[in-house]
Amino acid sequence: MSNDDRGSAADPEVGHVPEPNPVVPEDVDGQNLPTAGAAPTSPVQKTYPGPVPPPVTAAAAWSWRLVVIVAAVALVALALVQIKTVAIPVLVAALLTALLSPVTNWLSQRVRLPRTLAVVVTLLLVVLFLGGLLTLAGRSVVSGFADLADTAWDGIETGIAWLSSGPLALSEETINSYVDALQQQLSTNIDSILSGALSVTTSVGHVLAGALIALFCLFFFLKEGATIWGWIVRLFPRVARERVAGAGMRGWTSLSVYARTQIVVAFIDGVGIGLGAWILGVPLALPLGILVFIGSFIPIIGAVLTGAVAVAVALVDQGPFRALIMLVIVLGVQQLESHFFQPVLMSRALKLHPVAVLLAVATGTLIGGIVGALFAVPIVAVVNAVMNYLNHPDGADPDLIEVTAKT
Repeated sequence: MSNDDRGSAADPEVGHVPEPNPVVPEDVDGQNLPTAGAAPTSPVQKTYPGPVPPPVTAAAAWSWRLVVIVAAVALVALALVQIKTVAIPVLVAALLTALLSPVTNWLSQRVRLPRTLAVVVTLLLVVLFLGGLLTLAGRSVVSGFADLADTAWDGIETGIAWLSSGPLALSEETINSYVDALQQQLSTNIDSILSGALSVTTSVGHVLAGALIALFCLFFFLKEGATIWGWIVRLFPRVARERVAGAGMRGWTSLSVYARTQIVVAFIDGVGIGLGAWILGVPLALPLGILVFIGSFIPIIGAVLTGAVAVAVALVDQGPFRALIMLVIVLGVQQLESHFFQPVLMSRALKLHPVAVLLAVATGTLIGGIVGALFAVPIVAVVNAVMNYLNHPDGADPDLIEVTAKT
């Protein structure tokens, strides 16, 4: 027998390389599709199983899953609205924890303070900082509010005179009729105004209760955050704990980046607009700067509204020309912040397109008002980070889990 005969395909033990079993692809319904090189189907035979084409089947599968996801998100949002007195303080505490945890960690690890004492010192520093801001703003408001009120009334009288002498050329009788109608509306709706004041009193009680809940949660989040997170992770099945821990840590990193970046951006807005108002001689420049600083924590909308207040004060006190300059300063600071400082300060861990930020703020405002606008962007940032991590092909990141566990 020749070497060729010994290596022929007839001998299964010598020189024969078996062909792999062909993999038959399946469509969305689990039915076998024809493989490459197979005999073509006859014109009478259908190229897809059943009466529904595969694209329609896939679209239907995506549609009902999307409906389920939207319904689940809506139910969660509705549940949070029902318990907003508890949910909002917890969210505020989580946001403040992401912002203040580096201070507590530094006091605990570098200064060698006990963890509880480090948390207490951190909270005292925050109270002193906020108290100082409110004290400075309060003194400026008390010293300048009377003059601003007189100037505002003079501005209103000037505006009324302009209605009759300006391009509109309204008669004095027409203006007086408008003023009388406004007074009548106020007197007619006095009951609604009083009931609204009572509801405000109730809201003040809710705010005080929420503040206590937020302070309590903030203390324990700073003191035992890692322990609390470990307990939450252990609620999941053992096979999923590693990925849950990694996803949660990635979301927490994103929230921390957002909080630290937003406070720097708010500081830039407050200092820039407040300094511009002070240079122009606008009264209450310091309170306006603090107002802009606080409002800038609501992305896009907050800075615009508080900047509009600064322009309105300049218009009442300094006239239209200074108000126009104030408007230019407000727009310039906001453009510099949004196009230079924020992209530079924002980490790769939190990369959201401006369109996503705007839509998130608008949706949050429609759902939850000012509170919704405040939490919309951090929630979207956390969800984006978690979903990107879960879709990562490498699975959990041990380095991220180890680094976050230390904090």
